[in-house]
Amino acid sequence: MTYQPYPTGSGGNEVAGTAARPPQPPALRNAVRLMWAGAALAVVGVIITLAFSGKIKSAATKAAIKANATRLRNGRTVLTTSQIHSLANLSVIILVVLGIIGVILWAWMAWANSKGSSWARIVATVLFGLNTISLLLEARRASITIIFVALGWLIGLVAIVLLWRKETTAYVASRTR
Repeated sequence: MTYQPYPTGSGGNEVAGTAARPPQPPALRNAVRLMWAGAALAVVGVIITLAFSGKIKSAATKAAIKANATRLRNGRTVLTTSQIHSLANLSVIILVVLGIIGVILWAWMAWANSKGSSWARIVATVLFGLNTISLLLEARRASITIIFVALGWLIGLVAIVLLWRKETTAYVASRTR
């Protein structure tokens, strides 16, 4: 004759009638750490964008003036000086906003994946795919920012590989039960 163990309630290793969750696997912990590193890298990118905003505005102004000269030769309307300066300012604002969005996405994925959310691995993978497209587009421009984009891409690659390891998959599956 077999006996069932006596229920222990919410004490011991059980939480509100469910079995205790297994500890977070090292692969997931490392992936989350890498995501936080990606967020830190994105913060550095925002700071550098702000530090070099004068140079960015200058480059945007030169590009707009060059485009104006081409338009003038082709008999099309040209931008005013005010519009060129507004375009230069808008360029910096867009870069800073995109950088802040990057910080938020890295932090969100680190938080969600550390909780073992099943959807978070999928979202992180999709975001990595978008980051790959960004890397390819940045490589065509061959600017100094390729270093930050490539470093962020490498961090994302290692994090994604760790997120889809067998032990991480088993942990996420145990969290959804």
